Amino acid sequence: MNKVKKIALQHSRTVESLIEGVATSDGAGVKLTRVLTGKLQRRLDPFLMLDAFGSDNPDDYIAGFPDHPHRGFETVTYMLSGLMRHRDSAGHEGLLGTGGVQWMTAGRGVIHSEIPEQKDGVMEGFQLWLNLPAQNKMSEPWYRDFPSEQIPEYVTEDKTTVRVISGCSNGVKGAVTREITEPLYLDVHVHAGATFETAIADTHNAFIYVYRGAVKVDDVLVESSRMGILSNAAETDGVRITATKEARFILVAGKPLNEPIVQYGPFVMNTQEEIHRTLDDFRSGRFA
Repeated sequence: MNKVKKIALQHSRTVESLIEGVATSDGAGVKLTRVLTGKLQRRLDPFLMLDAFGSDNPDDYIAGFPDHPHRGFETVTYMLSGLMRHRDSAGHEGLLGTGGVQWMTAGRGVIHSEIPEQKDGVMEGFQLWLNLPAQNKMSEPWYRDFPSEQIPEYVTEDKTTVRVISGCSNGVKGAVTREITEPLYLDVHVHAGATFETAIADTHNAFIYVYRGAVKVDDVLVESSRMGILSNAAETDGVRITATKEARFILVAGKPLNEPIVQYGPFVMNTQEEIHRTLDDFRSGRFA
């Protein structure tokens, strides 16, 4: 068990606004909820998108995401339940299972597919897009699967379970670190009436997304299927979250890049000229 170093939180962030996701579909008709949309990219820099998916109806997910390109950012897929096969043009392949994380750096360009390897049952999870700084947008593509047992966990005194996908929480380091964007990505399971606390640098943008139950941050209730954007007050040193009923949520934070964001579908660059070059490279077969 990972050793926990509980922080002495002084000033918790509050909830600035509540967001309800937009039902949509992507890939070959996979039904999902787009929680972090383009209009929030500036406010939640360096994060570009968050999709939540979950269904026990195979028709909602079975066709998956056939070959499609990316450039200029990273994708982080966290599977709560199900099996998904990844293949890409850089020669990477892996099977993402329940509790596992798939972290892919698209960099200068990659074409990949994500196809379910199940015919029935529940498929549930999240995909988060993390922007790359201008200096790294044309880096070599990178990929790694982290099975569930490789995701560090800790349990607090009141039996709250915290999975640390990236960053560091209460002294426990996650599976992935990034020096520039410094992402924190936690999956927190908290019992009714219990309170969870963790440090968040006051330089970082942050949000929670509740996917089971309900929680309160200060006096603001965040119910299931809602995102709570956390305030950026300079004097805060973390966040304190109390479950009003048994709850599960993800907590995500990162250091903003404060660079121009120019997105064209699956490509995210800094200028329109770079987007034109990206389209030319893709059409000419110059991705990995």
